[in-house]
Amino acid sequence: MAERVGILVVSYGAREVAMIDAFLRSTNYNVEVYVADKQRNPFNAKNAKAHVVIPDLNVEAICKFAEAHKDRIDFGIVGPEKPIIEGVRDLVEKRVGIPMICPTKEYAIEASKVQQRLLFQEAVPEVNPRFKIFRQEEFKTAEDARKTLYKWLDELGNMAVVKPDKPAAGKGVGVWGDHFTTREQLFEHFWENLRHGAVIVEEKIEGEESSFQAFCDGKHLVPLPETRDYKRAFDGDKGPNTGGMGSYKDAGEILPFMTAADRERELRIVNKIFDKWRASENNALRGIPFYVAFMHTGKESKILENNSRPGDPEIINILPVLKDDFVDVCFKILDGNLTRVEVEKAATVVTYKAPPSYGGYAEAFPELVEKTEINKPVDLTKAYELSKKYGERICVYPASMEIRNGETYALKSRAVCVVGISETIEDARNISLEGVKAIKGGALWHRTDIASKQHIEKSIRHMEALRKRK
Repeated sequence: MAERVGILVVSYGAREVAMIDAFLRSTNYNVEVYVADKQRNPFNAKNAKAHVVIPDLNVEAICKFAEAHKDRIDFGIVGPEKPIIEGVRDLVEKRVGIPMICPTKEYAIEASKVQQRLLFQEAVPEVNPRFKIFRQEEFKTAEDARKTLYKWLDELGNMAVVKPDKPAAGKGVGVWGDHFTTREQLFEHFWENLRHGAVIVEEKIEGEESSFQAFCDGKHLVPLPETRDYKRAFDGDKGPNTGGMGSYKDAGEILPFMTAADRERELRIVNKIFDKWRASENNALRGIPFYVAFMHTGKESKILENNSRPGDPEIINILPVLKDDFVDVCFKILDGNLTRVEVEKAATVVTYKAPPSYGGYAEAFPELVEKTEINKPVDLTKAYELSKKYGERICVYPASMEIRNGETYALKSRAVCVVGISETIEDARNISLEGVKAIKGGALWHRTDIASKQHIEKSIRHMEALRKRK
């Protein structure tokens, strides 16, 4: 008889559905999940022992839900950044006594881009692009700020990235050449952000991006295979940045455009930051405190940002191919003795479908939006039926979706993703796309070039050219 384990999951979308799916595949435990959810997600509502909807993922409400089921819950795990930043772990552990897998509030470095840059400057200054921190109180007038900013832009040759210190403050990250092409446009973006707090203006780095993730038990860092995320809304990396329209990983640890030396450099950098940052005997960093966006330049690697949570979609590439029982992995994280994780040697491709309101799609392609389908139910049946053909080589994970009167509706964000798993990226991509195309209704759309051969070859050629510039 398998041991019963109760797990609290704080859920936002498909990332947490992938976690719950990994828990439910456990062969060592009889798993009960208790889900504090942003919406009435169809997968979670069906599979949870208890399910509550908390639209703002308020930490007090999460804590009350944990308290109501504390006798059945052995530990909790958190996916989304907001409750981590707001101290859900500190609150639940103190008030309810349930151990939580995510960093404490103090170590949620995602809360401040300024704090990140200053930490990196201390631990590994070479990973920082050139940057300058601006605060509103430093300037008497907008004209003073403009002069100071333009002087910095002279040094950067205008190749700048504007970042608000806090997540979801102001107008978000803006990039020269993508979001603005004149200094006036850049200043407007900068000034709007400055009204909400500190702003970093840093050098725009040319290269190819990879996502590094590592499980952490507070003492050890256990790196996971590299993934590549697709932030831009539309094919060909056009359109605004999104939460990520899809991602891929190769069968091995690195991506096709990376070298073993690139990977070694990443490991060295993240371990340096870890060693600098953690306190002795400190478990405050347990979970995935290092989800790092690296930019490979052909010379040194730069860090664009670090997050204190699992990536969405990047962790969705990993969880379906974990060889270890995910419940055991979590117990080892809590015990402080996680030293390795086995991952199947398989390529995975994640493709998201989103509603027309997401990523500016309805405005960019009005002729492609099927008005008759908007606000109509979404049918996932045919996608789920592909498991008869592919078995565990396909996973369908609802994200920003909810059950209403027995039917599934897409909400405002990325609605559902399909993971394809195979020996090669190309085969995994074909499975993912087949699943995505089988999802009908809701006028949902997707990028068609996630992990395409052309996109990967372009990245390889770009890195080859950058390495020759040394």
